[in-house]
Amino acid sequence: MNQMLQDPQTQDSEIRQSRTQESDAGIPADVMPPSRPDHPRFARPQRVAFVQACWHREVVEEAKIAFLAEIEARHISRAQVDIFEVPGSFEIPLHAQLLAKTRRYTAIVAAGLVVDGGIYRHEFVADTVIKALMDVQLRTEIPIFSAVLTPQQFHESQAHFEFFRKHFITKGIEVAEACANTLLSLERLRGQVAAGIAQSG
Repeated sequence: MNQMLQDPQTQDSEIRQSRTQESDAGIPADVMPPSRPDHPRFARPQRVAFVQACWHREVVEEAKIAFLAEIEARHISRAQVDIFEVPGSFEIPLHAQLLAKTRRYTAIVAAGLVVDGGIYRHEFVADTVIKALMDVQLRTEIPIFSAVLTPQQFHESQAHFEFFRKHFITKGIEVAEACANTLLSLERLRGQVAAGIAQSG
């Protein structure tokens, strides 16, 4: 569709006239954006560690930014999230283990981009990282969430960087949702165990 550019003053005048007509017709002049869903609140304070690999920081950083925004909407404030940086994804599991052992955190989130170019194949690194994080989670009973991604193809091009920036934004939101929902679920489960409703193994 072709669009014609208008003089800004003419455009402003038309917008004001349109809003006046809407108000006269009984339609609100300013339409409010849809409100965000009211997510459940936690019974106890939560603290999250976010461990981010620095390899391709400009891409992985998008996951952190999106995570912080979404987790705050789910009632875990920025002050309740501690950020840690490691050189690459291969270093994430050890840091996650040490953080879990402090018992300071109710959850740990990992983010990284594993691509070709290192001394190991990227599929091996990604698989090793995920398995190690699962092992830490089961041994410490601290939930760990992964936004460590390994694309089948990654080229050092602007188009690929832009694609994965957007992809990491999506992953940041998804991992925040998974983190908050799991913490709520564990909170309920531990309450049931304490009340004798559910049996602890």
